[in-house]
Amino acid sequence: MDMQTLYLIIPLAPLFGAIVAGLFGRLVGRTGAHVVTIAGVAISFIASVLVFQDVRAGNTFNGTVYTWMVLGDLSFEIGFLIDSLTAMMMLVVTFVSLMVHIYTIGYMHDDPGYQRFFSYISLFTFSMLMLVMSNNFLQLFFGWEAVGLVSYLLIGFWYQKETAIYANLKAFLVNRVGDFGFILGIGLVLAYFGSLDYATVFAKAPSMATETITLWPDTAWSLMTVIGILLFIGAMGKSAQFPLHVWLPDSMEGPTPISALIHAATMVTAGNFMVARMSPLYELSDVALSFIMVIGAITALFMGFLGIVQNDIKRVVAYSTLSQLGYMTVALGASAYSVAVFHLMTHAFFKALLFLAAGSVIIAMHHNQDIRYMGGLRKYMPITWITSLIGSLALIGTPFLSGFYSKETIIEAVRLSNLPVADIAYWAVVIGVFVTAFYSFRMYFLVFHGKERFHQGHAHGNEPDTHHDEHHGGTPHETPWVVTGPLLALALPSLAIGYMTVEAMLYGDFFGNAIYVSDRHQVMHDLNQNFHGAAAMGLHAVVTLPFWLAVAGVGLAAFFYLKRPDIPAAIAQRFKFLHQLLLNKYWFDELYSWVFAKGARFLGGFLWRRGDQNVIDGVFVNGTAHLVERFSRLVKAFQSGYIYHYAFAMLIGVFALVTWFARLN
Repeated sequence: MDMQTLYLIIPLAPLFGAIVAGLFGRLVGRTGAHVVTIAGVAISFIASVLVFQDVRAGNTFNGTVYTWMVLGDLSFEIGFLIDSLTAMMMLVVTFVSLMVHIYTIGYMHDDPGYQRFFSYISLFTFSMLMLVMSNNFLQLFFGWEAVGLVSYLLIGFWYQKETAIYANLKAFLVNRVGDFGFILGIGLVLAYFGSLDYATVFAKAPSMATETITLWPDTAWSLMTVIGILLFIGAMGKSAQFPLHVWLPDSMEGPTPISALIHAATMVTAGNFMVARMSPLYELSDVALSFIMVIGAITALFMGFLGIVQNDIKRVVAYSTLSQLGYMTVALGASAYSVAVFHLMTHAFFKALLFLAAGSVIIAMHHNQDIRYMGGLRKYMPITWITSLIGSLALIGTPFLSGFYSKETIIEAVRLSNLPVADIAYWAVVIGVFVTAFYSFRMYFLVFHGKERFHQGHAHGNEPDTHHDEHHGGTPHETPWVVTGPLLALALPSLAIGYMTVEAMLYGDFFGNAIYVSDRHQVMHDLNQNFHGAAAMGLHAVVTLPFWLAVAGVGLAAFFYLKRPDIPAAIAQRFKFLHQLLLNKYWFDELYSWVFAKGARFLGGFLWRRGDQNVIDGVFVNGTAHLVERFSRLVKAFQSGYIYHYAFAMLIGVFALVTWFARLN
């Protein structure tokens, strides 16, 4: 089998599984649906491993699969770009997706939409692979919109619930805002570069560095700045960056497996992947990079604060995702693209692990998601406990675990950046380390340690109770192997993948030509000067500020939630406004509801009353009818039937004509 056939198999195998499970779900049954979809993703994963090995051997590919349409000199094509960046993303997407597929067998066991769910998650895998494998903007946009569509279907999977329908509409609309900027950016690329092919655009980009564009009279903007910011607005929607972050926490209304697959490991990182892929464009605009860094810093810090007050186990992890996406974005702004992608990879494993572990707890808690009604689960769920601990330690950047290498390097990259906003961003990501450690271990201690609170009553979670059994209200117990197996499989890379790959991915030639950094941005060069191996980096951590901030965060969480739980309650009471500010998520939902939703309804109502009823109906439609009617009444007065009336009218007409001709002469 040649490699090009293998490239086709990678996205098409999950698509085949999605079609079979979706269209023939009743025919193949529940077992058939999960067998065919898991087999499809497993084949895709194995093929991705083979492609990864081939790329590491020095073989890359950039070519057209087929031409969709030709307009003059412009060709719209579907094609693949297979390099080290693509190969790494394919491995992450297919491995995490495979784990989620297996996990879903146990999690969705009693759900009536079992086959439909497997079809959707397999279709998502196909869409994401088409996005990361694309070699042109057309296919990138196809994959971009396809993952958005499947996300919409999955967030609203339980369509009987009003909250789920509200959440998926919210996700859909917020992403449309970002995608509007994204497609404008692609339109500018097409207008000025005359091509949608990455290689052609990247080759021509340096010659366009001084090109300007007039957005409004007497104001010239750098073309590369405008394109960079517009494309990044698309990433702000997809990767849930401030202020387009509001959809991601509500997306927890969907089943837990999709929280892991879409909203932690893969789809929300599509924006970060896109910026890394577009590095030849972004390197030509410091303004665009500064904009990216500021947005990332705000997201990393202020979304982390929101995790402190959440009581829903999935929403704590969701705000953690928002914060970590901010870290990746800050690294992109610092021109440390490889570091951002490295954190994308490590984060995918430990965040998927945390989401799936949260789902395991939810099953054991009979779909109660409130961490205030948990506690002491360590002795009942040993596998879920230890994997959750590994995921949490990786998240906060514990030395030698995977998250440490990527997170620590991001902080150093921002410190070394020469952008004017770098100092502010640096303190945002440093303070974010303490915040992350505090809310992560607040959740961990409340769920697995302390006194047992699950007999005190139920605070109902988001998910329909599809897993009721004879143990309802009884003692929690460890979940089946189809749930715990993926947890163990994800725990291994969460432990070791950072240590194993940091040198090759950040300081070796792993990415090769896939990522471009100009000579003006020396961050990666400076980082390389200070790197003395993964082991030395881990040992050196104990004398760094982020390490002790993480220790302080864990220590404070332990003191507050294991020793003195009365103190957090007293603080919340003392600083009531601040507590309400965080509980209400800075009132962004209310702001958007008032300004955009109600504003749009008011504008629509105004245009309907004034424009439609008064102007269109009142003037043009009814006004025309009234005018004709009045003219008809006037004409009718002359149609009397008397001859002398007609004779008089003829005399008047002759007189008027003679007078007119006399004036002409």
